[in-house]
Amino acid sequence: MTMSKHTVVLVDDHAMFRAGVRAELGDAVEVVAEAADVDEAVAAVIATRPEVVLLDVHLPGGGGADVIRRTQSKAPETKFLALSVSDAAEDVIGTIRAGARGYVTKTITGAELVDAIDRVAAGDAVFSPRLAGFVLDAFAGTIEVAAVDEDLDRLTEREREVMRLIARGYSYKEVAAELFISIKTVETHMGSVLRKLQLSSRHELTRWASERRLL
Repeated sequence: MTMSKHTVVLVDDHAMFRAGVRAELGDAVEVVAEAADVDEAVAAVIATRPEVVLLDVHLPGGGGADVIRRTQSKAPETKFLALSVSDAAEDVIGTIRAGARGYVTKTITGAELVDAIDRVAAGDAVFSPRLAGFVLDAFAGTIEVAAVDEDLDRLTEREREVMRLIARGYSYKEVAAELFISIKTVETHMGSVLRKLQLSSRHELTRWASERRLL
């Protein structure tokens, strides 16, 4: 008797990455739809009601958590597995709190990803080893999640992206190239970030982000 393949929706704003994931998954699962932003993802999940959604955390139009919140009532059986380049505690914890069943980073191998999909579809929680520690720390109270959320809620999604890159040591020019915006726009966002967080320099911002495990 042949077992049916798990149905999957693949959500990431980079077409080349989606193609690479498809190639890695091979015929182990059935990819029923792809999406590149929040609205596309919500429509795809509601239309296909897949068993598992492979979901990037940062997307045009919002984030992976928005996709989860907007589809949970309409596709209650669908489970979400975050697949992201980010291993920041803020992203991991925020996505899990929104309802994801797991979180793995993009360094995962194809075989490991197939296994993670199988386990999430079966109801297990799956994390890359380092990320599991973040979640345990959050529940243990080691990471002050509420305080981090309160600070970050002051920032727009774009300001968060600029903040994280600047805190990691990117130059304004590098941030502009990474986010496809002008250097002037980066400067404007950076000024807003420092003002909202009541910081005076990028050095203070790096220390602030490091203390909150956002790097």
